[in-house]
Amino acid sequence: METIKSRADISDLFSRGKRLHTPYLTFIVLPAKQHGPSGRVAFIAGKKLGNAVWRNSAKRRMRETCRELGGPWTGYDVIFLAKSGLMRCSYSKVLAACDEALKRAEIR
Repeated sequence: METIKSRADISDLFSRGKRLHTPYLTFIVLPAKQHGPSGRVAFIAGKKLGNAVWRNSAKRRMRETCRELGGPWTGYDVIFLAKSGLMRCSYSKVLAACDEALKRAEIR
């Protein structure tokens, strides 16, 4: 799984990407043109949401969700942005909400 590490790439996604909202996280999606056909992902859990333990748990949950949904998706750069409800509900609810959002965006 290739991750987006460049601050410039992440900033570009935040400014030009399409946002898909779920109760548990937000996706920011942009077709990947300059990085070849393979897709890339980034997982962000901000400090406002919790301490390091919470943020690490949230990132683990987002990575596993991405894996189960078949990510990274060919031709797209995707950011998984955690919301406060991510760790309060069951994993199956998070997975179902993310699957629905990605189908709405016609990525999956």
